[in-house]
Amino acid sequence: MQTPTDRQFSQDASHDQNVRSQFGSKSASYVTSQVHATGVDLAALSEMSQMLRPQNALDLGCGGGHVSYTLAPHCTQVTAVDLSDDMLAAVQTAAQEKGFDNLNTVKASASSLPFDDGHFDFLACRYTTHHWHQAEAGLREAHRVLKPGSKAVFIDVVAPAHPLLDTHLQAIELLRDTSHVRNYRLSEWGAMLERSGFIEESLMRFRVKMEFDVWTARMRTPPHLVAAIRALQQAASKDVTRHFAIEADGSFMLDMAMITVIAG
Repeated sequence: MQTPTDRQFSQDASHDQNVRSQFGSKSASYVTSQVHATGVDLAALSEMSQMLRPQNALDLGCGGGHVSYTLAPHCTQVTAVDLSDDMLAAVQTAAQEKGFDNLNTVKASASSLPFDDGHFDFLACRYTTHHWHQAEAGLREAHRVLKPGSKAVFIDVVAPAHPLLDTHLQAIELLRDTSHVRNYRLSEWGAMLERSGFIEESLMRFRVKMEFDVWTARMRTPPHLVAAIRALQQAASKDVTRHFAIEADGSFMLDMAMITVIAG
């Protein structure tokens, strides 16, 4: 008979495999993605790392590695962590091409990091928490591997507070990518961070436009699911259309947040 712990491990492993299968074959597209490679958040992160000059920084859930490339010029050592071997290989290749010999990669799940307590003095996590099977477990691990008093930055899509808008967002995200778990509301972020031992220092909100064809092509979303997303958009209420600024071709705006915290 499986224990609750056994069942939880099985569920985590299954979801992690889904994430790997979704992103592994698409690693190159995330390295070259302009949405991921640019942004006011990366500019702010660069300024922060230039000021702090961390000795040992962690890019948690590195994806295409753009956080790592932003941190590398200002840090002694950067460690990029991800579940996907293909993604990590693409990041390592790009780092070598960029001349970042202070960047290394480690394969690991956010909820089980292979590092000692207090190993890092800076952490950044961008556009990945919404894929975690257990978001709060990942945040607790992030807190554990940080030295007390160190800064961490979490950047992600945030869900609107209104349930109608929230539901629309989760629906189109899941149709596009079956490894999607949840875009959290700011209130949920605040509660999870506090329970994980972090103290919020600052919040920056911004919006990013998703070009529909590029957004779906990057994930190689099957045509029938692309059609389902468009059907949802076209059937959406005026409130939904207005909030997400849905255009005739399906392009739309996403709400983002950059949350800077201190490990208490």
